[in-house]
Amino acid sequence: MQPVKLLIVGAGSRGSRYGEYALEHPELAQVVGVAEPREYFRNRLLERHGIAAENAVEDWHELLARPRLADAVIIAVQDALHLEPAVAFAEKGYDILLEKPMAPDPESCRRIVEAAQAQNNIFAVCHVMRYTHYTQRLKALVASGLIGEVVSIQHLEPVGYWHYAHSFVRGNWRNEAESSFMLLAKSCHDIDWLRYIIGRPCVQVSSFGSLQHFRREAKPAEAGQAKRCLDCAYEPQCPYSAKRFYLERLRRGDRGWPLDVITTEFSEQGVLDALRNGPYGRCVYECDNDVVDHQVVNLLYDNGATASFTMIATSETRDRETIIFGTRGELRGNGEKIVHYNFLSGKTEEIAIEGPETGMAGHGGGDYGIMKAFVAAVAQRDPNLILSGPAESLETHLTVFAAERARREGSTVRV
Repeated sequence: MQPVKLLIVGAGSRGSRYGEYALEHPELAQVVGVAEPREYFRNRLLERHGIAAENAVEDWHELLARPRLADAVIIAVQDALHLEPAVAFAEKGYDILLEKPMAPDPESCRRIVEAAQAQNNIFAVCHVMRYTHYTQRLKALVASGLIGEVVSIQHLEPVGYWHYAHSFVRGNWRNEAESSFMLLAKSCHDIDWLRYIIGRPCVQVSSFGSLQHFRREAKPAEAGQAKRCLDCAYEPQCPYSAKRFYLERLRRGDRGWPLDVITTEFSEQGVLDALRNGPYGRCVYECDNDVVDHQVVNLLYDNGATASFTMIATSETRDRETIIFGTRGELRGNGEKIVHYNFLSGKTEEIAIEGPETGMAGHGGGDYGIMKAFVAAVAQRDPNLILSGPAESLETHLTVFAAERARREGSTVRV
């Protein structure tokens, strides 16, 4: 069997990460083309995968205009740019792996799904949390009846103080008009994951949240009028210091995300130049960010089960934490282990989780898991290997849009 041939549209952190699967399994997948306007990232992918120079282009339209070069395309450009390439490549017959979220508005999501379904493409959204060993074990335990019928779930996403400052205050997802609202950009993973664990559609939502801390009114008086960390007398005491955060990673030898987002010159001077001149050196209280820094969502499913979800920016950076309440027991998990409490025996048991099967361990092995499933689905023409197909991905995206509407209106919204 020939390896599945892949194009990558968008060679940043996510596109490059998915491409690593082809390097681990060249017998299964091969990256044969890339579209990326930034020369450094385009050339990095070209060199790692041995892509022919004529197939490494700035604009994806160039690849689309040619006779089909590949079996499938990985689309990992910014959220607001998903619609056009997703529809265009679907109409040309490419199978599609689309980074989440699908698009920043419901109508665009519907158009993408309709285009994929019209051509019977293999189509997957990168809901990578479904594909981890942890999730699969948890899902199997729930399905086995170990804790009886699921009554409710509490699910926490502690985004982390530095991750939020990097991505959602200074970075690409800070401003709704340029990307999307926070629940869609970061937490559509979680709303989708809850639906997968419960196994039923959500029918009603309510939500509360706001941008409380990362705004000018919350700026410490000691910071004065400084607009950048490099000019701020308060910087050594500030937990959100860009200078400390990025230089510490450089000194540790980290050259990947998030350092490669701010600079491709991996030296102390290169980092300082980026902080002086680029967006990632700005004071977190002086940015043009407007996405919320905390949000709660309450969800009602069609079988009567409920879930509560909390996204919090001001936290230690760690994995999600979940409690599943059943009629015969509880399951508590944090991405690395699952603890079962049995009502009948009163005993607590820790359940082992198989570790990631690869060095490509991003998102707890979910990045590897979705690529493994997608490549197999394309090779075997079997959409059942995809755990987040087009209809269900659209359903969970519409749940996210309903939750954000509920937050803005202060209402309860039917999905």
